[in-house]
Amino acid sequence: MLRLLIAVDGSEHARNAIDTAARLGREGEVEAVLLHVREERAYHGDLVPREYERIDEQARQHQAQVLEAALAHARHAGLSRLETQGEAGTPEIDIPRVAAERRADMIVMGTRGLGAVSALLLGSTAQRVVHNASVPVLLVK
Repeated sequence: MLRLLIAVDGSEHARNAIDTAARLGREGEVEAVLLHVREERAYHGDLVPREYERIDEQARQHQAQVLEAALAHARHAGLSRLETQGEAGTPEIDIPRVAAERRADMIVMGTRGLGAVSALLLGSTAQRVVHNASVPVLLVK
């Protein structure tokens, strides 16, 4: 049984990663965890506590929508042994951490997510995941 952790963010490249994971094994030979890491952000300025709560709730709702859409896409692609997991943190740290905790054989993720502009300035999340991971990482365009 091949155990995969598929990092998803709602992007086309994440959907391509799901499709690639589905092709890695015949029915029943792959089990996968669809992981979305919502970035924790430090807020500065004059926001009142209610605004922080509203922003956090919107982020949790977005995360649930991303995971729901990824789950539907994965089922359509032919994956049946699926779980979803949402985390709050830093993708390049938490994707490898969850892969280790889940004893994944491989991480599958897109090369470009929804943070492409910041990647140009700060470096690719995918590159940092490769650097931090203790298991192979399959990057999908």
